[in-house]
Amino acid sequence: MLSGLNAATAYSAARQAVAPEPGTGARTLERVGQAAEDFAAQMAMVDEVSTGAMTGKVTTQQLVQTIAEAELTLNTVVAIRDKVVEAYQDILRMPV
Repeated sequence: MLSGLNAATAYSAARQAVAPEPGTGARTLERVGQAAEDFAAQMAMVDEVSTGAMTGKVTTQQLVQTIAEAELTLNTVVAIRDKVVEAYQDILRMPV
């Protein structure tokens, strides 16, 4: 049978085990910012290659490859956005 002291001790041990490392939030925010910058750079490269293809400076193969990479990047960003929205909606549905 658990006494109040045992329960408090178990809670304290469990809380320390699942606590995030100090500075984890800052690193995560930095990674998200870097991912956003990479996405913007990828989209800028698509614009640049598309313009180059129209002027004849870039081959069709390079254009298709760049567009395929951009599509993969866009699908990844959309999947992440969907997961974030889903998590937010789950939080909103939690009873208070």
